[in-house]
Amino acid sequence: MTNSRTNPKVDEFLSKAKKWKEKYEKLRNIVLDCELTEEFKWMHPCYTFERKNIVLIHGFKEYCALLFHKGALLQDPHGILIQQTENVQAARQIRFTNVREIAAMETILKDYIYEAIEVEKAGLKVNFKKNTEFIIPEELQNKFDEIPALKTAFEALTPGRQRAYILYFSEPKQSKTRESRVEKCIQQILNGKGLND
Repeated sequence: MTNSRTNPKVDEFLSKAKKWKEKYEKLRNIVLDCELTEEFKWMHPCYTFERKNIVLIHGFKEYCALLFHKGALLQDPHGILIQQTENVQAARQIRFTNVREIAAMETILKDYIYEAIEVEKAGLKVNFKKNTEFIIPEELQNKFDEIPALKTAFEALTPGRQRAYILYFSEPKQSKTRESRVEKCIQQILNGKGLND
């Protein structure tokens, strides 16, 4: 089935998809029924409304999923939206492991997609936690006091990069592990690089 709204890059993606092919195709048909534009972003089928990302189809080892870019703003009356990790603030997934599941949920999925479109039309935004709400670990603060240039370099990083470092430094239970993580990253921060750059 091809219609004017399908994207050749997505056709190609589907032709190579082994594990979730059938599920992807079913999800694609449901999403396209909702009058969205099919694009290919971040190596996945992505569906947009007036150039705004609404939903993305992606697969993992254990499941495939519809990812709602602003899922945190949806009502979720069925309690099916999943926050992938606690650091994900806006996006939410609905996960599937077989086609029957998807077919059974078609009406619900469309309701969620239409709601996601309404969220965009209304211009609603997810309120991201500001970095001030992230506690700077003591071990990092000590280094800031020791090396003022480090503090300056850290504050010059993008909020996302600062957040990634703070979460990474705060993770270990033991102070000396936290300290060694900070030590290892000093040069990277001074070079203006993020944790994963």
